[in-house]
Amino acid sequence: MYRIPFILLITASLLIQFGCDPNVQEDPKVGTHVPANPPKKVPAFNADNAYQMVKKQVDFGPRVPNSSGHAACKKWLIETLEGYAGNVIQQDFSAKAYNGTILNGTNIIAQFNPKATTRICLAAHWDTRHIADSDLCNRECDKPIDGADDGGSGVGVLLEIARNLKVNPITHGVDIILFDAEDYGDENKEEDAENKTQEEIQASTLTWGLGSQYWSKNLHAPAYRPKHAILLDMVGAKNARFAKEKISMQINPPLVNKVWSLAQSMGYSNYFKNEIGGAVTDDHYFVWQNARIAMIDIINMSDKKDQSFGDHWHTQDDNIEVIDPNTLQAVGQVMLAVLYRAENGTF
Repeated sequence: MYRIPFILLITASLLIQFGCDPNVQEDPKVGTHVPANPPKKVPAFNADNAYQMVKKQVDFGPRVPNSSGHAACKKWLIETLEGYAGNVIQQDFSAKAYNGTILNGTNIIAQFNPKATTRICLAAHWDTRHIADSDLCNRECDKPIDGADDGGSGVGVLLEIARNLKVNPITHGVDIILFDAEDYGDENKEEDAENKTQEEIQASTLTWGLGSQYWSKNLHAPAYRPKHAILLDMVGAKNARFAKEKISMQINPPLVNKVWSLAQSMGYSNYFKNEIGGAVTDDHYFVWQNARIAMIDIINMSDKKDQSFGDHWHTQDDNIEVIDPNTLQAVGQVMLAVLYRAENGTF
């Protein structure tokens, strides 16, 4: 290392501060220097708004493809996002479910700053499970579920984020994608999997995430490559536990670690656990497999050895009573911090 005379350091410092910084300009009114592009402040996430967005979805009833609740909720989601983003793409598709049912689905893509080349993608699924087939189900197990957490919570968080982007705009491009027909898959229970070949298990895996499978093979924009891509799934239940999902850690560990470190620095370590969780066949899996977009998954996983998710998962208990605004707050505030820090170049 070289020593530089103190007076030269002072001179250089003054030149940098007042003569060379492109982000500083003269204020003609007071004759002082002010930042030309001050950092964007991270806005406050309103958990009450997000909660009401979840309740609104639940009030439509189960959002199973081809149902009246699905159609009514779709109309509301599109209208709501058009009010926030202006530019909303409806990506209609048809897919055959594992039981032969033809599902008519729609992926909903809200674009903020569609011409911006630097983009961030936030996603969730908006459909709900057509049958309450969890081993923990104790009533109406042959009927569809409300999906307040499994579907509704991620969408509620993203709608509140969309509202913030309208009120507090940024220059980065943001794409909010609501995948359809995620939850109409063939549940591979352990006793069934033991009697299946690897090919049969793989075929069963492909029955999930039908909307994300379609989108990832038919991207809404040519050569779409977001800088960051994050999926939210089951992000609203009380005492949620977000471990670092294993597939996410395989395809994009830097992003996982940055998001978790950010969350912990913001005081949310009681939700974002610094530990590796199980692997989940979720929408992010198909986005990576088909489009090679390294999307990560924030998903509530159980810490019980004999189950993957919370007790309410795929049961009639996945209703509005399971939703906790504190959990919505934690996830929503972290996602806003990701967006606005990325805008400022600090994420």
